[in-house]
Amino acid sequence: MGNSKITGSQTVFIVGFMGSGKTTWGKKLAEKTGRLFIDLDEYIVSSAGMPISEYFKEHGETAFRELESHTLKCLPSSQPAVVSTGGGTPCYFDNMAWMNEHGMTIYFHLPVKALWHRLMQTDITTRPALRGLSGEELLDHISAKLAEREPYYQQASYTVNQLSLQLEDLVRMIG
Repeated sequence: MGNSKITGSQTVFIVGFMGSGKTTWGKKLAEKTGRLFIDLDEYIVSSAGMPISEYFKEHGETAFRELESHTLKCLPSSQPAVVSTGGGTPCYFDNMAWMNEHGMTIYFHLPVKALWHRLMQTDITTRPALRGLSGEELLDHISAKLAEREPYYQQASYTVNQLSLQLEDLVRMIG
């Protein structure tokens, strides 16, 4: 964990792999600290007028990543917020550097097996990157993707072990 605390007026960006609890914990943190909560994926769905899976299918990943980066950088900034990002958000363009410059970033770390277990409990069809995967194939995919994304996630201001995370710890962390 880093040493510097952020002031209560700055935005907190939560990064991590899909299934790491970014949205669930982001909502709790926003409520506890009086910040606005923004789920970047939901914001994109609302502005694009279609589910992300459909956007991927229609326009491809490159177009989605461009839209995601643009949306991230155009989020309302009139009040402090907690932003739950998509799993790939930090890994494209200058998104991670931009988030670090414009707020505080927290990486929700979970081991591969924990992510796999959580994702096995969800509707995988809503996650374009996982469509058609299950069992060992899904585990291998998560392992490979996490290894690819971890260098970006590790640029966050703070890293928290999501398995032992307490809301009070997050609140203290952001000041």
